[in-house]
Amino acid sequence: MTDIQQIETRLSRALDRISAAAGQIAQQPSAPAPDGSETARLQAELDAERAKTAQLSERVNAVRQRQDSSVTSLERRLARMTEQLDLQSLEMLRLKKANSKLIEANRQLREGVEAQVIEPSTVNRSLLAELEALRAERAAELAEMEDVLGELKPLMEAGERDA
Repeated sequence: MTDIQQIETRLSRALDRISAAAGQIAQQPSAPAPDGSETARLQAELDAERAKTAQLSERVNAVRQRQDSSVTSLERRLARMTEQLDLQSLEMLRLKKANSKLIEANRQLREGVEAQVIEPSTVNRSLLAELEALRAERAAELAEMEDVLGELKPLMEAGERDA
């Protein structure tokens, strides 16, 4: 029962405060209505602010479009460079493997020379390993040249557009 009494007390105090505030508002003088020239001035200021807002919106849109095109361009370039890096990594792995075979074949050939027994199959393996190493080196160099050309191509296209 005391809860209800407390709530009633709080409610009556709140109503008293509301009526006191309403009385104060009623006693305050009302603001004068703006005349026609004041309304026209305010309307002109509002129109000027709307024009500024429109200009700023256009600028923001232009910056956003430039940023989007830059991001797209950078994403394409990153994809191309990643592809080139993967190709170079594969070629370097192939070169490393070919060089390992060449080293092993040369070791066997050297052992045959030291033992004064050179088998034709050992000479053939050595020559094949050397040939494979040369091919792998050439493929790695081609991949590197493609990277260089890939970097030069956009610069050449930009130069052609500027000319």
